[in-house]
Amino acid sequence: MSQRLKLIFAGTPDFAASHLQALLDSKQHDIIAVYSQPDRPAGRGKKLKPSPVKALALAHEIPVYQPLSLKDSDAQQQLAQLNADLMVVVAYGLLLPKAVLDSPRLGCINVHASLLPRWRGAAPIQRAIEAGDSETGVTIMQMDVGLDTGDMLLKATCPISEQDTGGSLHDKLIAVGQPALLSAVEQLANNSAQPEPQDDSLSNYASKMDKADMLIDWQLDAEQIARKIRAFNPFPVSYTTLNGERLKIWQASVIAGQDGEAGSLSSVNKKQLIVNCGSNSLSLDVIQLPGGKPLAIDALMNSKADLFYPGLVLGDS
Repeated sequence: MSQRLKLIFAGTPDFAASHLQALLDSKQHDIIAVYSQPDRPAGRGKKLKPSPVKALALAHEIPVYQPLSLKDSDAQQQLAQLNADLMVVVAYGLLLPKAVLDSPRLGCINVHASLLPRWRGAAPIQRAIEAGDSETGVTIMQMDVGLDTGDMLLKATCPISEQDTGGSLHDKLIAVGQPALLSAVEQLANNSAQPEPQDDSLSNYASKMDKADMLIDWQLDAEQIARKIRAFNPFPVSYTTLNGERLKIWQASVIAGQDGEAGSLSSVNKKQLIVNCGSNSLSLDVIQLPGGKPLAIDALMNSKADLFYPGLVLGDS
């Protein structure tokens, strides 16, 4: 028989808020507290803004806790006093020490945006696209002290299309992750969960995205570059340089053949900018000049055609 569980939810961004919403909508269990990262400055005024998870919790009158760290003994004691049955963690952004992992009666589970053990770490959505994976998914995992190493409770798969961006795949994974989370919580509630150990030999590290990832290396194959562009759209967006300034590349298409040095424009007209790569070429479809908005090439060339000409080398600054 299924028990009604007392849940703590820990998460921060939209991906997490969507899963909190699914738990709220299901009305199967009681969310007694929410943990989220401290409010961050946002916008031009740099005013403190609550995370999407905090905003949703407050709208439902759920108590919110925002410790800077869970390594502090006072924060651990505060969490323990909630007497939760289970803690659900989704993109929280803080490490959970063993004292926290062991605090709820049924431990802590995590919604991870990868078919573990394929991509462990901070950026599994982007790394799956960048690597050319044909499918990914969501794994509901019993958390342990390792980095995404805990036993798997439930997996839900999701195809990756050749048009998927980091943004579109993020939304697809929310759609498969929500029912997966509800199913896994229900399995724990009725004592039917069957944890499956991970095969560590199959794991890869999905490292956090940094500035070096965003800068396009035109010596790479056009397909590799195109995957990077899709992976980092809509954030943080791949870029090259033009006259020493950042030129963001939002969309690009692979073109067979290569005619000139990597990074140089081989063809320029009102509808196309074609860049030579290490092998094959890319047609730049949507780009963004400094201080401007993302524009399709035909719209951009109406006003900025003088900036581009055959033989121009991008990134050569």
